Amino acid sequence: MKQALLVFFGGGFGSVLRYLIGRWFNGAGSTIPYGTFIVNVLGSLIIGFVIGSFVKVAGTSNNYVFLLATGFCGGFTTFSAFAYENHLLLRNGDYFSFLIYTIGTIILGLLAVFIGFYFSKVF
Repeated sequence: MKQALLVFFGGGFGSVLRYLIGRWFNGAGSTIPYGTFIVNVLGSLIIGFVIGSFVKVAGTSNNYVFLLATGFCGGFTTFSAFAYENHLLLRNGDYFSFLIYTIGTIILGLLAVFIGFYFSKVF
């Protein structure tokens, strides 16, 4: 239960920060969503640092991972988890799974958005 609360609080803070950064950087005049770009890159940096630090420092509590990696980064951006999982696949030399996961996620994710929009008009 403690871990769920840590994820809850970290995720809430990450979500609010993502919203604020998006409002600040995703201007109406820009064609590129810079806020989302910043959040995705920053979230990937944070999750790499948090998990890398956890692995490096023996005896570190899992609570930091639940609060910061799962909670904060999960609320801030799901791209951070996607990037970290791809890092693991590449580090383990599983290039085929890396390609399938990366290409599949991007293509099916985009397709799912279009299908969702279509269904929202039909139903």
